[in-house]
Parts: sequence; C-alpha cells; structure tokens
Amino acid sequence: MKIQPGYFPPNNKIQRADTNARPREMPNFGDLMQQNEEGRSQEELQRKLEDIRLQGDRLMRSMTVRELKLYRMMVKGFLEDTLKRGIALKETKGWDRRGRGKRYKILEEVDSMLVAMGEELLGSEEGRLELLQKVGEIRGLLINLVF
Repeated sequence: MKIQPGYFPPNNKIQRADTNARPREMPNFGDLMQQNEEGRSQEELQRKLEDIRLQGDRLMRSMTVRELKLYRMMVKGFLEDTLKRGIALKETKGWDRRGRGKRYKILEEVDSMLVAMGEELLGSEEGRLELLQKVGEIRGLLINLVF
C-alpha cells in the first residue's frame, strides 16, 4: 500500500499561524520594578508634602521650639528626597579642541515633576520659612546672650 504525501481530508482545512503577526514582548522585570518604584515614590512625596503643610499649620498656631524643629526637619528631608530622586549625575566622554579625551559630568533632570514639586513647596511655604528664619535668628541671639 502506497501513502500519498499530499492527501488531506476534504472537511478539515489546515489553519496556519499568521506569519505577519509579531508576538507581544513581555515587559522586562526591571522595567516593571522601576514603574512600581516611581509610582510609590510619587505617592510618598505627595504624602510628605501634605504632612509638611499640616505641620506648618500647627507651627503657625503654636510657635514652640519642638514644632519648629519638626517642621525644619520635614522640609529638609523633603528637599533632600526630591533632589536625590529628581537630579542625576551623568558622565560622558568627549574631545577637547586639541583632540585629547575629556570627561564631562552633567547634572541632568531625571524627573522634572519632582523638581517642580520642590519648587512649589518653597513657593507656598515662603512666608512660613521667612518667619522660621526670623525665629531661628532670635533663638540664636538669645543663646548668645545666655552664654
């Protein structure tokens, strides 16, 4: 008995996979982690900003040294976080006029939203910061008088 290689049943049609369709690329694990971290850090900074505003209101109501220290610490921490996350140091290599190799270090804004948020904090809290600066100067003068 001889089997013919080209014989197919008449009712069944062969379905071939579409060769033009490209398989979807799965997102990289590192990319997923970075997106998750960015979202979490943005929420954390928003929460810190709200905490600073609440602490500023508390400080305006009761001007105590404890409230002042807490407010200063919160503002300092917020600004450090935004600078740490918002600006990166990029190092590139180039050539000078004489053809010698040279390294350039460039500060690059990674996330302008973080920097803008820090500027917004400074703008909205400017009056309070001036008041706190005056309170700090007065406190320093009082300490100088005592010692």
